[in-house]
Amino acid sequence: MEKSVDLQGKPYNHLAFIWTLLAGTFTMSISQSSLSTAYPTLMRYFNVPASTIQWLTTGFMLVMVVMMPISPWMLNNVRFPVMFVSVLALFDIGTFIIYLAPSFGLMMLGRVMEAMAVGIMFPSYQTVMLRITPEDQRGAVMGMAGLVMGSALAVGPIISGIVLRYTTWQGLFVVFMVVITVVFVIALKTIKDVMPQATSHLDYWSVLSSIGFIGILYVVNQIGKVNANWGLMLGLLIASVLAVTFFVWRQFHVETPLLDLRVLKTFNFDLAVLLTGASYIALIVVTIIFPLYYQEVLGLSPFASGMALVPGAIVLSLLNPLTGKLADRIGFKATMLTGMSMIVIGWLWLSLVGGRQSLLAMVLTAALIEGGNAFVMMPAVTLGANSLPDNLISHGTAVITTVRQILGSTGVAVATLVLAMVTSNHAKVGSATATLAGYRAVFLTFLGVAIVGWIFAVMLRDGRASAK
Repeated sequence: MEKSVDLQGKPYNHLAFIWTLLAGTFTMSISQSSLSTAYPTLMRYFNVPASTIQWLTTGFMLVMVVMMPISPWMLNNVRFPVMFVSVLALFDIGTFIIYLAPSFGLMMLGRVMEAMAVGIMFPSYQTVMLRITPEDQRGAVMGMAGLVMGSALAVGPIISGIVLRYTTWQGLFVVFMVVITVVFVIALKTIKDVMPQATSHLDYWSVLSSIGFIGILYVVNQIGKVNANWGLMLGLLIASVLAVTFFVWRQFHVETPLLDLRVLKTFNFDLAVLLTGASYIALIVVTIIFPLYYQEVLGLSPFASGMALVPGAIVLSLLNPLTGKLADRIGFKATMLTGMSMIVIGWLWLSLVGGRQSLLAMVLTAALIEGGNAFVMMPAVTLGANSLPDNLISHGTAVITTVRQILGSTGVAVATLVLAMVTSNHAKVGSATATLAGYRAVFLTFLGVAIVGWIFAVMLRDGRASAK
């Protein structure tokens, strides 16, 4: 196997390093989307309503978003082997707390710890893989990274559905603990010091003002909820926007910014950010809205609706490594145009063909949209990194992952709102017709998002030279 050299000049196993990195991140990624199938069980166990249980996912996402901008500082100030095993340990301890949790509050604490770990790891693992890989091979390597980003999101509900069928909800977290503990032990041997250090002071004002992202996402997630206090929400939104504005201003006016936003001065990088967001919106909406369609329109059980996601997840997993190599061969623009075209065709089919779709048609459409994601999301990350100097790659990946998470959660909120509002407006024509009208409105909405993404792909310029 290929041998590489760390910062101390010592050889290490490049392949073992990458697989350890991916195994840890993949397991942590699954935890992000795995709890949705366990909601009814957890509601009964803790005797709390759905709106409270939802915080196990919503709160997880909010904490992630705030931790992501801190990852470049962590990479520059903490040796990577120390950082990696510390993040694994934080996730493992949080998972253990959840396993033992006698109350919802304690379980929420464990989820916050998990989210902190995932928020740091998501941008960091991409940065490290990009830094240790020659530019002409980055497409193929980041294709493997796409297995983590895309496949884990799609596979999470499937794995939890299988585990919950044969054991209790605690069994799901036992699986996470066992895998992460094994990865922790392996990492002590395989993860080496490969990231150069540039020690700097942590800008606490930037960290504090980044909490504005949580406020904005919280308000977005309240859209459509009947019991929301919109006077309070408006005040929170204004305060959060001001905090984020201060965060952005500060990044341009301190000597060592928490998140170097100069990356946004590169045209190709900006398009890469928007494209990875557009493809992620399509993926996350499919994994959340399609199971609802299977249950509400086609009458499938929760387990069967989870299994119906398997073909799309398989297509996504198979295509991710191939699309990275394809991008290296034919260019990023052609690859991403292909992917966005697949996503547009998928939403277009659902929008134009009225009435109740068959299960086969829905499964094939999900596979088409998820396959399109494989052609866009990680190639966009790679192109964005290639558009930047090496010292800004960690900041670039942090910007991409933060924006992607914000756009993805906004997409889910919009899908839920459109579905609820249109279904309610058509209630007088019958529940079945109203439900179909609601889903068709969702499909049309995200057809529009996909078309905008396709236009961004047309605007791309291939190559580092033209990106400057």
